[in-house]
Amino acid sequence: MGPGGEDVAGRLAEAGLRVAAVESNLVGGECPYWGCIPSKIMIHEAETSREWPALVRRVREATDSWDDKVAADRFTGKGGHLVRGHGRVTGPGEVTVGDQVLRAARGIVIATGSQAAVPPIEGLAGTPYWTNHEAIENAELPESIIVLGGGAIGVELAQMFRAFGVAVTVVEAADRLIALEEPEAGALLEKVFTGRGIDVRTSAKVARVDYADGRFSLAGAEAERLLVATGRRVDLKALGVGAIGLDESARAIPVDARMRAAEGVWAIGDAVGKGAFTHMSMYQANIVVKEILGEPVHEAEYHAVPRVTFTDPEVGAVGPTEAQARERGLDVRIAVGDLGTRGYIAQAEGLVKLVAADGVLVGATVAAPPGGEVLGLLTLAVHARVPLTRLDEMIYAYPTFHRAVSAAVKELTAAG
Repeated sequence: MGPGGEDVAGRLAEAGLRVAAVESNLVGGECPYWGCIPSKIMIHEAETSREWPALVRRVREATDSWDDKVAADRFTGKGGHLVRGHGRVTGPGEVTVGDQVLRAARGIVIATGSQAAVPPIEGLAGTPYWTNHEAIENAELPESIIVLGGGAIGVELAQMFRAFGVAVTVVEAADRLIALEEPEAGALLEKVFTGRGIDVRTSAKVARVDYADGRFSLAGAEAERLLVATGRRVDLKALGVGAIGLDESARAIPVDARMRAAEGVWAIGDAVGKGAFTHMSMYQANIVVKEILGEPVHEAEYHAVPRVTFTDPEVGAVGPTEAQARERGLDVRIAVGDLGTRGYIAQAEGLVKLVAADGVLVGATVAAPPGGEVLGLLTLAVHARVPLTRLDEMIYAYPTFHRAVSAAVKELTAAG
């Protein structure tokens, strides 16, 4: 019952179906309680007031102090039946929660989200390390913190803590930050982090974690707190999907273009492995609702998946990176441009990188203060497969940050 599951369950209940929803934690899922909503509040507060007590109050207000009564009542008010506990698929059309067995006439929708992936590093288990849950719920500001993992969650929280005066060290096993994105974006972010006093250690393999006298030590760094931000995982074995013929050792549930995993079984969100984003689960939820209700439905497409890392500057990206596009055998051309200035109003470090093939934009990255907003233009271009020549003919408003896209497009069209 995260965003996607809540959407499916609520809409189907409103349509008159008998719907049972199983939730072992909070209705609403990761996003409103420990993910996108509170983390963005923390980032905003860090950029504006920088008052920690005010931030703690705002987060508790936004999450109702981690109480899901409003969300639960919203669902049951639509006629749904909420079952508290861990659900496990125990047969076709059957889910068991404790000693209660639920049987579905229409089918099962798996929308279980994911959990923080904690690596099996020697010495880590049993220590009071944080995941994003503890970092979000924390009411006391630490004097120092090591962030293990330089992906989106790690860099967002690292920059937030640094803005409040915490000594921050980021330890990343890859050779750059946000390693799943373009290397130019990772290099820019490292430059910004270093300039703001964040100790960035890339290519750092952590073999052991030590904890003594209230302090963590790893990779030559020491701090009061350790935030483990090394990705997310889905435990298919705990979900019991083997009972419906699926591989419980897989990293994700394979589905067709209408989100069907097996006869009478649909899956959406993190469990599908197409991107651990709220907007992805909501996109897939809409397909499942229409499929179950027998309404006209489009098949899922993933060539233009947008994603944003909410650092300063924000890093927005859509479609494949240059390396991913080349791995797919595409005849790739790229253009990289500086963000430059927004007239004389504002100056900012940033960049735009476009990845083109066969005369259309297939991928793009923008690092800018409003990177997530500039991304809208690029996502539309990739999604609609707009020809580069047509993008070159477009009028770009001046003075704006998104005008940097125009110069990169011209470079691509000039190259033929």
